[in-house]
Amino acid sequence: MVEVNDLHKEYTKGKTKISAVNGISLTVNKGEFVSIVGKSGSGKSTLLNLLAGLDTATSGEIKFNGTDICKFSRKEMAYHRRKTIGIVFQSFNLIATRTALENIMLALAFGGIKRSERKAKAIQLLEKVGLGNRYDHKPSELSGGEAQRVAIARALANDPHFILADEPTGNLDTNTTNDILTLLQNLRKEEGRTIIMITHDLETAQTVSDKIFTVSDGKLINKN
Repeated sequence: MVEVNDLHKEYTKGKTKISAVNGISLTVNKGEFVSIVGKSGSGKSTLLNLLAGLDTATSGEIKFNGTDICKFSRKEMAYHRRKTIGIVFQSFNLIATRTALENIMLALAFGGIKRSERKAKAIQLLEKVGLGNRYDHKPSELSGGEAQRVAIARALANDPHFILADEPTGNLDTNTTNDILTLLQNLRKEEGRTIIMITHDLETAQTVSDKIFTVSDGKLINKN
């Protein structure tokens, strides 16, 4: 379970304070597929960065299975990112000079997986996302949908309970979008993972989500 309680994130620009996240509270239950929807600048990506431990809150709580990550040290936060969550980015964030296999093996290395086990596990993960025949290709040799599948395989490298996806279909065509959403749905249905997806597209969210939270001007304005 994820519990967010009265969460705030403020930035200072000159003499002006900007509230990117302004008092958001929400709950995501184990095994749910939840979407956080909002326009550009609404605060939804800032919220995801806080959940991922990529940014620090000004105040409030973010509890993963009862533990408030806002109180974590840097070392504890790094462990949270490495072991508890997997992150999928809109722009894939793959290392351009490494193959699909090598990108995943690097994530496994950071996760402390033994060198002798990394290649076999990386191949297994690529096969899971339907890319068993593309493991030796670099990102520039992959389509957008294939690159995002590699990114999802990388997010699964250390067997996280939670997948945080920031606009995972934002750069993809309609057919590829459907493929990626189906893959994420299967991770929830077949493996019980909890999915939290950021998107600007309400229609996309409605096709896959158990719950939808709508964010505007840093505030939660709707839940359905």
